[in-house]
Amino acid sequence: MGLILNIETATNVCSVALANNGNLLSFKESLKDKSHSTLLSVFIEEILKENKISVSQLDAVAVSKGPGSYTGLRIGVSTAKGLCYGGNIPLISLNTLKIMAFGIINNRILDKMKFTSINNTLLCPMIDARRLEVFTAIYDHLNQTIEDTQARIISSSSFDKYLDNKKLIFFGTGANKCSKIIKSKNALFIEKFNTSARYMIMLSEDAYIKEKFENVAYFEPYYLKDFIATVPKKSNS
Repeated sequence: MGLILNIETATNVCSVALANNGNLLSFKESLKDKSHSTLLSVFIEEILKENKISVSQLDAVAVSKGPGSYTGLRIGVSTAKGLCYGGNIPLISLNTLKIMAFGIINNRILDKMKFTSINNTLLCPMIDARRLEVFTAIYDHLNQTIEDTQARIISSSSFDKYLDNKKLIFFGTGANKCSKIIKSKNALFIEKFNTSARYMIMLSEDAYIKEKFENVAYFEPYYLKDFIATVPKKSNS
């Protein structure tokens, strides 16, 4: 059981949540794009002050490791590493897409959609990259990984092997542009979904109990930069 500071900066959201034994104590968040460098340290300082604790009293710091924005990830990870160095405490890293999927599950959004069979429903969080490119993965309703994190260039047939016989829920900053391309009746799109440090709480608590810690000195964000190798070349003929 731990007192854990959770940091999420992988997208346009700058979010910090303090939790104890998996229970939320304090939370601060901004959806303003490009605010991470000015707000993150302020949010952390305010949360620690409000709860009258020092960094050294934390049991761990958890950070959303990516994929996502290069700048946002760099700010979040460097801040988390600095806190861990200064307080001599463990560092936990969590996959941003898995955090997003847990947000859908934890908010009971699937229950509200009233599917005939929840076992036949999959989650596809998406983070916008550029043009028709996204960072994505696929999870089941228990947040177990069905398809690993990858960079994809989206086409109308990108998810046909799932959409032929399953419901696939798309959400996140990359989902909107995909809704104009993927037209299957089994493709469902959730609008205006943002990730949050609140969705990290149970995941970081589980990692803390299992002692899944990073090497603070060598840990780097998961940038996932491999689009160049996958972009098809146009023929000049």
